[in-house]
Amino acid sequence: MRGLILALGFLTRLPLPVLRDFQPAELARALVWFPAAGLAVGAAVTLAAALGARLDPWLGALAGVIVWTWITGGLHLDGLADTVDALGAAHRDPERFFAVLADPHVGSFGVIALVLQLVAKLVLLHWLLTLDLPWLALVLIPAWARWAAAGWTLWLPPLKPGFGERFAWRGNRVGWVAGGLALAALSLAAPLVFAALIPAILWGVWMKFKLGGQTGDILGAGIEWCESAALLLTGIFFAVIIL
Repeated sequence: MRGLILALGFLTRLPLPVLRDFQPAELARALVWFPAAGLAVGAAVTLAAALGARLDPWLGALAGVIVWTWITGGLHLDGLADTVDALGAAHRDPERFFAVLADPHVGSFGVIALVLQLVAKLVLLHWLLTLDLPWLALVLIPAWARWAAAGWTLWLPPLKPGFGERFAWRGNRVGWVAGGLALAALSLAAPLVFAALIPAILWGVWMKFKLGGQTGDILGAGIEWCESAALLLTGIFFAVIIL
């Protein structure tokens, strides 16, 4: 269970017991529990959205976004802002990419990305609430995004020392596959959520051929991309197939 506690501690802001005698190498154990942490995030977001939607879909969407941001501590949003800033700065000078990525300050590109991402999640959640999408789909979308992040970490080399390198060290590929199969089994009850795999694959391909690897910030940006894109695609598929 230490791996589960580590995954929840890294990916959420839930109160957890303190692990004694922690060693950095143990972070590799957390990878297989990334989907479980995603389920915790998804359950909290879905509960907040469902309660708010009892009054109004917009209140439900707002409650969902607020809880989404709180429970993750803005970790992935920070990665999104840093990645977009770095890509913008490196447009004419690729060598600046890592320098800007390491800069703790948020630039104009990052601010724009943050605003657009939060607005996108707000609008998409509202849309899905009006479609009466199965609640399980909302629970599973964050889980698939974090399962994808674990996969990127396992299969792509780290571009610099950091969390991406620590999590990839002795990563359990068999456990990661098992986690994917468990998520797939749950997703059979809401099969439209398999749409989350499309942005996950696209982000992995982009990292492989555009950057040649991954960093913690880029993984966080990928989680945000997967979540918003999965909300959009799931809604489209639901509207076309079901409605």
